[in-house]
Amino acid sequence: RGSHRESYDGRDFISFDLGFGRFMAADSAAEISRRRWEQEGVAEARTNYLKHVCPEWLRKYIGYG
Repeated sequence: RGSHRESYDGRDFISFDLGFGRFMAADSAAEISRRRWEQEGVAEARTNYLKHVCPEWLRKYIGYG
């Protein structure tokens, strides 16, 4: 299971839930970013990162010891 969270000034701003494949806005200000990112296809890029790139990098760096 994967997720990605963005914070600002120590407060949650927006998160991405891999299970649902969508962004969750923490407040009305984050809602603006959520809408824009959904229109720009950022969710697909984030899904690819969490499913493929991140696990590959983890395996690589764990192998370094």
